[in-house]
Amino acid sequence: MVVFFHRLAAGVVRGDLVRDFGLSASSFGSLAAMYFYAYMIMQVPVGMMADTLGARATVTAGMTLAGGGSVLFGLAPGPGFLFLGRFLVGIGVSTVFVSILKVQSQWFREREFATITGVTSLVGNLGGVLAQAPLALVVAVFSWRATFSAIGAFSFLLAGMCWVFIRNRPQDRGWPPINEAQAGIHSKPGAAELLEGLGTIVRQWRVWPNFVLSGVGSGLYLAFSGAWGTSFLKAVYGMEPAEASGIVAFSVYGTMAGSLAAGWVSDRIGLRRLPLVSLAAASCLSWALLVTWNGGKPPEGALPLLFFVMGFAGTSYTLAWSIAKETNLPRFTGLAISVVNTGGFLGTALITTAMGVILDRMAGLDAVAQYRTMFLFCLACSVLGLFCAFLLQETRCRNVTIRKDR
Repeated sequence: MVVFFHRLAAGVVRGDLVRDFGLSASSFGSLAAMYFYAYMIMQVPVGMMADTLGARATVTAGMTLAGGGSVLFGLAPGPGFLFLGRFLVGIGVSTVFVSILKVQSQWFREREFATITGVTSLVGNLGGVLAQAPLALVVAVFSWRATFSAIGAFSFLLAGMCWVFIRNRPQDRGWPPINEAQAGIHSKPGAAELLEGLGTIVRQWRVWPNFVLSGVGSGLYLAFSGAWGTSFLKAVYGMEPAEASGIVAFSVYGTMAGSLAAGWVSDRIGLRRLPLVSLAAASCLSWALLVTWNGGKPPEGALPLLFFVMGFAGTSYTLAWSIAKETNLPRFTGLAISVVNTGGFLGTALITTAMGVILDRMAGLDAVAQYRTMFLFCLACSVLGLFCAFLLQETRCRNVTIRKDR
């Protein structure tokens, strides 16, 4: 939840940051993207750490660093410290999600993985809900500086709780293994094995459509809900920040529902690609409506439903993680997911920055035309994601690799 909070919080405090530091649209886009660049560069190292050191040590260290970054962000005397604080937060929280998926690959059976991953995404997105209207209200009462400093202090507390409570696998508590694919794995891979595993993963051509799909799916959702959605409603509809962030939160609600539904349906029907392609197609439709409906200014009453569908459809990337797990050796689950997740955060960083550049380039146009141009770019990205979805392998919810990792 803290990870998702940090991920989406920048959009709500944009006005405060622009007022206090004089940031332009492109500068703010770069600041919002700094988190994602940090997250991106850490994915493969985090995957290696999760497969070797284990999730417990990895996420404890990460949350400690994230706490420090959040405090630095809250106390920043100038723009440079803002960027550094957000970068440190991104480095710290980058350890969390891959570690969670690594733990889940040990503590749940193969046909349960997508479902429990969806539950995890649902719970995590509650942090995204907190980063909308509730954050706007808290900032209005206590200031953005006090709020981010408090989140940093809470992150330190969480780091200690992670060390106390997390166990990497059932065997660490003296219990038998649960996941049948992991049952015969008794040792952790060494450095040479990790490099060999990484080479095997990146040589699979289908990992790259999965990489791009993850970048497009998560990138569009996070760029809209975390950076530009609130600004769009303020500029085009004249809404106040609390009202605008409350409506943008419907995209988060949609993602929460979609994450749970996508994983549950996929596990129940025993298919990955059909629900993934369906969600990618619905995402294209939602962006097309945002661009074309009423000339780029859909009726205000339709926005909550439109944003909900947009968030729901954007959850195709949650199935990308399952496909990554099931098309690679169980020994390297963390590493495989981290490679695909790198695409997710590279895409998010690039899309968030590009949207800010487009807005600056369109500064001479009225607000509706500016954001319509921005969202046309998003529509093109969603079409690319749909194309990639058709290229992914159908795993039928089981590991399809030859089990040579015993």
